[in-house]
Amino acid sequence: MLESVRLLAGSPWIYAAVAASVVLDVFLPILPSGVLLISAATAATAATATAAPGGISLIALALCAASASVLGDLVAYRLAWRGGPRLDRAIARSRRLTTAQERLGTALGRGGGALVVIARFAPAGRSVVSLGAGAARRRAREFVPWSVLAGVAWASYSVGVGYFGGQWLGATWFSVAVSVLALCLAGSVAAYVVRRPAPEPPAAAATAA
Repeated sequence: MLESVRLLAGSPWIYAAVAASVVLDVFLPILPSGVLLISAATAATAATATAAPGGISLIALALCAASASVLGDLVAYRLAWRGGPRLDRAIARSRRLTTAQERLGTALGRGGGALVVIARFAPAGRSVVSLGAGAARRRAREFVPWSVLAGVAWASYSVGVGYFGGQWLGATWFSVAVSVLALCLAGSVAAYVVRRPAPEPPAAAATAA
């Protein structure tokens, strides 16, 4: 894969490949969009360090990935919004989706959407949050700004670890592996935060006491 990315790194097609992967992985979380993005950033960094001809812009790569992330979120959000009773029943059968929908609704209702940003780093968290927001008919102005922030944060972090990996270790599989490990560690922390039970509202806690 790394050799293929190296070949693409000198071509504008790398942007299309990254964008397609990032858009689609909201529906197919098994797609390695993060690995592809990191590999592209690593290859681009190594090419710049060796003064290789051509190459791609890391800033453009990050913007491309962030834009594709937001686009994928919006597509999933709108599809879930229009999903109807069948989707509602499917979500009701999924404890994970139901819990995420409840937590997301509480967070957005209080004017805070940090959960959207954190979930972007968790495995399949983006899918759960985007579908949950649409199925719960959350208003776009409550969801979209946080989706944009999530996309920018995730793309910047991924390109950043790819950049530093390429700077320190060059365009090697070991460099990509270290960078992907950094992404996985962030994902593990995000998954823990997303799955942690939501704190009880003050009124409920007082009643229970």
